[in-house]
Amino acid sequence: MASSSSGLTFKLHPLVILNISDHYTRVKSQLHPPPSAHGASSNGGADPSAPPPADPPRVYGCVIGVQRGRTVEIFNSFELLCEPATDSLDRAFLDKKQELYKKVFPNFYVLGWYSTGSDAEESDMHIHKALMDINESPVYVLLNPAINHAQKDLPVTIYESELHVIDGIPQLIFVRASYTIETVEAERISVDHVAHLKPSDGGTAATQLAAHLTGIHSAIKMLNSRVRVLHHYLLAMQKGEIPCENSLLRQVSSLLRRLPAIESGKFQDDFLMEYNDTLLITYLAMLTNCSSTMNELIDKFNTAYDRHSRRGGRTPFV
Repeated sequence: MASSSSGLTFKLHPLVILNISDHYTRVKSQLHPPPSAHGASSNGGADPSAPPPADPPRVYGCVIGVQRGRTVEIFNSFELLCEPATDSLDRAFLDKKQELYKKVFPNFYVLGWYSTGSDAEESDMHIHKALMDINESPVYVLLNPAINHAQKDLPVTIYESELHVIDGIPQLIFVRASYTIETVEAERISVDHVAHLKPSDGGTAATQLAAHLTGIHSAIKMLNSRVRVLHHYLLAMQKGEIPCENSLLRQVSSLLRRLPAIESGKFQDDFLMEYNDTLLITYLAMLTNCSSTMNELIDKFNTAYDRHSRRGGRTPFV
């Protein structure tokens, strides 16, 4: 597929990806509910009478944002109602949603639409043309819900439409457009919160702590490797093995000037205070846990001793 030649710069926010993924997950779970554990275990596996798995559903929606000159920034999205048989949109529903979003986000405009699938299909052009009365050059955001562990890039593709002459007939075709991920502070906090949610498969707090510590260890390891590369580079520059670059030396000097601020007396005092507070909270938690365990043990002992005293006439332990 050809690449875009419009020269537009696309910036995609993570909220759009989360909305599309959530939309697809909800629709798929409603159309194809997972089999019950009782039914699967009673048959010793898959039910031979069950129908074969159907094709994954496709979901549709609009993407909204702003366009400043040659930069298109996609901030949010909302769902649409589409009739797959005729590839037509519910325009009344679209107009109503657009009116509601316009009241909340007056600066956002409909930039295009989104769908799910592995690649753009020929029928997608019908929906694309239907939105041209709202935006003369809509964008098409396609999310591939298939899991590919070998793929390192995001399974998101942005398409533009261009008019090409094919066999002497002008036709609109989809062309790929490059994009970058743009975030704001609120989105970074939200994405970080979603990434640290407790797993639904019974993961414990220890599992979350291990994942958190693994992430910190990886970050420190990466920082150490970058500092080592920089150190070797400076040594080679000092020995005359590579030419001297004043711009790089100024950047290194600016970085090193930040180090004394970390080793200042105020930093050490604040660090020790926070460290002692953390230890104190840990000790208090351990004492509370021990006290709770002791109370449970005393309650159990009193209960058992009370039963025994009813036979022998002894008094319960307090």
